[in-house]
Amino acid sequence: MSETPPLRRDQLVESYARYGAPADRWLIGGEFERAVVRPDGAPIAYDDDDGIRWILEQLGAGDPSWAPYEEAGHLIALLRKNGASITLEPGGQVELSGAPHRKLSDLAAEVRENRAHLLALSAGKAHRWIAAGLTPYAPIDAVHWMPKGRYKVMREYLPQFGDLAHAMMKGTCSVQANFDYADEADCADKVRLCAGVAPLTTAIFSNSPLLAGQDTGYLSYRGHIWTRTDPARTGFPPGLRDDYSHERWVDYLLDVPMMFYKKGKDWAPAHGRTFRTFMDEGIDGQRAGWPDWELHQTSVFPEVRVKRTIEVRGADCVDIDLSIAFCAFFTGLLYDRAALDQGLALAAELGRAGTREARFDAACRAGMGGEAGGRTLGAWAQDLMAIATAGLGRWSPADLPLLDPLRARVEAARSPAVDLLEAWRRDPSPGNVLAACAY
Repeated sequence: MSETPPLRRDQLVESYARYGAPADRWLIGGEFERAVVRPDGAPIAYDDDDGIRWILEQLGAGDPSWAPYEEAGHLIALLRKNGASITLEPGGQVELSGAPHRKLSDLAAEVRENRAHLLALSAGKAHRWIAAGLTPYAPIDAVHWMPKGRYKVMREYLPQFGDLAHAMMKGTCSVQANFDYADEADCADKVRLCAGVAPLTTAIFSNSPLLAGQDTGYLSYRGHIWTRTDPARTGFPPGLRDDYSHERWVDYLLDVPMMFYKKGKDWAPAHGRTFRTFMDEGIDGQRAGWPDWELHQTSVFPEVRVKRTIEVRGADCVDIDLSIAFCAFFTGLLYDRAALDQGLALAAELGRAGTREARFDAACRAGMGGEAGGRTLGAWAQDLMAIATAGLGRWSPADLPLLDPLRARVEAARSPAVDLLEAWRRDPSPGNVLAACAY
């Protein structure tokens, strides 16, 4: 057994209390996944001459502030000292995890700069960067795996618990945002709001109606895919939506089956053993340390994920203006106390409208055209949009214009998927459809 002092449950709980910060230190972070495909919608492999590795190499060569990160001789990420990173999802989706920012305008500038670099290096190449929650033409089996040890373990583990796990890994893209909290009570309120309005998040940002060139019957097939991945680590833990505490969250993480752990530089399957076992008894002569805990927190995928910050999930990848608006939308809801209270009241009312499963299925199938409690999800979304707009106006009035593209969609109750599906119905050729969801 290693000499690393064993972690204790109380230390893990205390760590979340230490992450709290006063409101004048709250920051905003964005995570933006994008897919790149060939002009006919076919996937791009890591080792193609102009493939995924080449894209990372070119991004790094064009900006020396990015430091390359390799695994087993493969370039798999670029890192910056300010906390930003560019990483690869299992099917070659390229993700910018931005630095934390005080101002939404700085977040917007960062992601726009990254987009400009991607488009510039791909100019003249057989590349099409797309904003969609799911690759619209490539069959999932045709999408290439990226050479990351973590993904090798996951691709063996997850299909045991969900028949669409590989589709989630290789085919989907999303936009996410990260927010701070003051203390445990504030964290609980923010988790409750984000979990409660998760069906509205999916409905508003639905943008994945196509797979393998066909209509899936869903406006957010990405959202549906997550329901058929692994119920132990998706959705949101029962009981925690309305009764979050740091202790209960830690206990969930301690007892959810582990997928993997690091053994030296290698990735090892955990064979479903829990982090509690890893911490208390050890696995294969190794006992869990803080880096193992940090890694384990990234292996669950609920609607809201609490790490050092609150990570809001559940939206399909959308175009850059809507992606920025997503971050602004939740800033208005979470960083203004009056908006948070009003949002909690709306979430509670929505929570009485049938079952969570029915609400989420309606969002995935019909976007804002779905129904809950005798109202369309679009009507619910309009109420939430008004709350977010007022909240952002009080928190950062100069950033209100960032909400304009989203406000127009919500007022029209028109998810991006509706535009994409209509373009496909007019002309299902890859050139037309990829243009309709160009990043």
